[in-house]
Amino acid sequence: MSLEKRPLRVDVISDAVCPWCWIGKRRLEAAIRQCADRYAVAVHWHPFELNPDLPKDGVDARTHYERKFGSIERVRQLRANVAAVGREAGIDFDFERAEKAPNTFDSHRLVWLAAGTGFQGAVVERLFRAFFVEGQDVGDHRVLVRLAEEAGLDPHDVEHVLASEAGAAEVRGAEEAVRRLGVSSVPFFVVEGQWAISGAQPVDAFVQLLDHAAQQIAAQATPRA
Repeated sequence: MSLEKRPLRVDVISDAVCPWCWIGKRRLEAAIRQCADRYAVAVHWHPFELNPDLPKDGVDARTHYERKFGSIERVRQLRANVAAVGREAGIDFDFERAEKAPNTFDSHRLVWLAAGTGFQGAVVERLFRAFFVEGQDVGDHRVLVRLAEEAGLDPHDVEHVLASEAGAAEVRGAEEAVRRLGVSSVPFFVVEGQWAISGAQPVDAFVQLLDHAAQQIAAQATPRA
């Protein structure tokens, strides 16, 4: 396979309202670009709800985050730290624009719908930008339809899915599978179903993970004397 890129599958567990998930996505993409001469990487996205108990229409963002982190001062400190890291990844977080902390279940149904279309990564990226830069409500169906269309999906298909229960069982099943894996925080990355890394790790760590997975696969495929 010296002249052929090795295919590698990366499964990513994330949530649209997780800032570290967006940073992790950008760093993974940078690692993939660094390895583009030797790997053909296919990325697949899976659901994790940071706030599964939020009502369907979401809640006031300031109240929610103040309650979650203890004080508005603590929230601002955490956001400042994330924003500094985000700038290094080319992300200009604007946390104050979001007025609502959304329930993200239907955004995960949208990501589920995008699987296999070639637009799943674009949908995930559009959801991150909508929430963290534009302050949009990524739990609102009208917003989701528009974002999906901007990412390349057919808006009529999205409207049909969101107006029904399509994808709900699949998303819940995927979330249960994630829980069985013991994943309790995101982002979480798994290469070829065997080698995992947690958190928005540095680019070099992702490169090392891809290299390690490829080396192990090659070793497993080598016939024993």
